[in-house]
Amino acid sequence: MKKKAPKDKAGVRRKAATSSEPVVPQAEKTTALLEIRKQIDSVDERIQSLLNERAGLAKKVGLSKNAEGKTVDFYRPEREAQVLRSVLERNKGPLRNEEVVRLFREIMSACLAQQEPLKIAFLGPEGTFSQQAVFKHFGHSVRALPLGTINEVFHEVQAGNADFGVVPIENSTEGMVNNTLDMFITSPLKICGEIELRIQQHLMGKVQDLAKVKRICSHQQSLAQCRSWLDENLPGVERIPVSSNAEGARRARDEVGTAAIAGQAAAEVYGLTIIVSNIEDQADNTTRFFVVGRKLFNPSGHDRTTLMLSAGDTDSPGALHRLLEPFARRNISLTRIESRPSKRKKWDYVFFIDAEGHVESEPLKSALNDLKEHASLFRILGSYPRAVL
Repeated sequence: MKKKAPKDKAGVRRKAATSSEPVVPQAEKTTALLEIRKQIDSVDERIQSLLNERAGLAKKVGLSKNAEGKTVDFYRPEREAQVLRSVLERNKGPLRNEEVVRLFREIMSACLAQQEPLKIAFLGPEGTFSQQAVFKHFGHSVRALPLGTINEVFHEVQAGNADFGVVPIENSTEGMVNNTLDMFITSPLKICGEIELRIQQHLMGKVQDLAKVKRICSHQQSLAQCRSWLDENLPGVERIPVSSNAEGARRARDEVGTAAIAGQAAAEVYGLTIIVSNIEDQADNTTRFFVVGRKLFNPSGHDRTTLMLSAGDTDSPGALHRLLEPFARRNISLTRIESRPSKRKKWDYVFFIDAEGHVESEPLKSALNDLKEHASLFRILGSYPRAVL
């Protein structure tokens, strides 16, 4: 009786080997593998040599600008955006675009930090999504400064204690972060860049299963982003808003029965077990962050401008139309319009507008010149490179 071929784990019968299939000797396989490893070593040597060559050139760029300047004086976000766009255009695989951009971001970060690292303030403590945004935009060769509030981030950058700050501005699920918008009403700081960060929310704690969760601590934005999942899976569990996801993770570490909603970094920092992964209600849940600094930068070729405007008497017919008409006439795309109380008098509002283009480039330059005639308040909050990825 002919013996049947064995089945694999999925129950599919494997094809039996036949004598016609070539058999490669083990010694030949080993020799081929060693040759590939030698080639990898050779490539690594060339990569390392080129990295050091690039670092030397970056150092010369800094010296040519100002031998006694600080790192922040050499930082050019428009140049970095141009480099990363070129990286994407050149990439033919097999590495994914995200991985190639991340590698080049770290190379630029290390080259810039040869004298001293940039100091970047962010909404802390450690383990927050804001910290992840810092590393995504600036790389890991920076000095990240965790602060307790968005207000503190603005104040530290304005005082010169931090070179730049990273603050959340909007979430694709829950909308605007009003505290950040309100800071721009009185702050002289400029928007120097934007970051888009995919937000993956995880339920974490010291407990092992959902039945042992008595309360959930997280930032109110994260609780809102996971509202439907919580209603379905933990309907009777108390939800406690805290100042940050990292603070929720700290409480989950220290309190029996407490779980937190936060990112992977918080679980690692506070030694928590992820009970359920990816509990956000929207699969493409993304938060946009602003990089704030003390000056405007040159065009990168693919930019966005944020304005703060007021039409004076917003009750008068056509007030908002008069502010928007210069953009429409030139076919300039507006990607966001928000209103906030001006804090000057009751029922008085200012508008925050995102427009495609840079203030120094046409057609936006002409549109803004016309706009000044109709706006009682006109402020350019920033012209900055659009997020690369």
